[in-house]
Amino acid sequence: MVAVAEAAGWAVRYAAYDPQRDAGVELPETARVPMTLDTPFDLASLTKLFTSVAAVQQIERGTLGIDAKVGAYLPEFRAAARHGVTVRQLLTHTSGLRPELPLYDCADDAERLALLRAEPPTGEPGVHRYSDLNMLLLQHVLERVTGRPLDTLVRDGITRPLGMTNTHFGPCPGAAATEDQRRPWAKADRGMLRGVVHDENAWALGGVAGHAGLFSTGRDLAVFCRALLAGGAYGPARILGPDFVELLLTPPGLGFALDQPWFMGALAGRGAAGHTGFTGTSLVLDPATDTFLVLLANTVHPRRRTPDSTPRAAAGTRVARAVRGV
Repeated sequence: MVAVAEAAGWAVRYAAYDPQRDAGVELPETARVPMTLDTPFDLASLTKLFTSVAAVQQIERGTLGIDAKVGAYLPEFRAAARHGVTVRQLLTHTSGLRPELPLYDCADDAERLALLRAEPPTGEPGVHRYSDLNMLLLQHVLERVTGRPLDTLVRDGITRPLGMTNTHFGPCPGAAATEDQRRPWAKADRGMLRGVVHDENAWALGGVAGHAGLFSTGRDLAVFCRALLAGGAYGPARILGPDFVELLLTPPGLGFALDQPWFMGALAGRGAAGHTGFTGTSLVLDPATDTFLVLLANTVHPRRRTPDSTPRAAAGTRVARAVRGV
């Protein structure tokens, strides 16, 4: 199933970030934690893929309509209801909602919820505009139609059937460290993070959010990829029917981005699907060759920089050359 698996570097290398020197404060080598093939990572926006699969599971069961109005399930989300936002628009990032809201600056959960309920689309409906808010609204829809929280839906519907025992929402004490999170480069003052979600909004929401919050390992994500490439089944477990995996991966993709060379490299162009995560993670499925690529890195350790997907694209191109001969 896995042709190549490698680990390199450190899961924990820095004690802090020094803004005066613009450099990390390195731990003594004896105090560092080496990376292994079983190191869990904060998946960041790869969480969106699991939220999307959970949504398509409900579509398959008939409890959720792909073209249904969000307001039909969440009438109290008055702005989305008034503007006719649909479930499909949430899944395809075409709702017009802005990229995010400063939920991390709200005083409590009631204020955060009020902000979400009142947030109207600010872009043109039907035009792609990537937004964490889409998956946050989708989380509320799923929880309303099932009566269960998102972490339970992901566990019972995806990770437990597939045997992904190392994939769950945090805390995750043994995870690779992420950021010395402080203002002004971050949106909250939390210090060096390890085993708690990096995304500030997911943190403010208690660590379980539709757009971020999951931790996982390369081995577990390999199972997730293999299940989707096999039409929704892995061993005796089935999480989706083949037709609904096809729906998930048909252009423009439901939650999954399709044929994006900026992070897929030469794997893009023939129906490749995947996503990236802000912490340095990425995942690509290549149905044309029945191949997948998982890349997990803690590139925000010790602090975030301008994102650079060149290494992701280069890895995708190397895989494409190996399996496609391009």
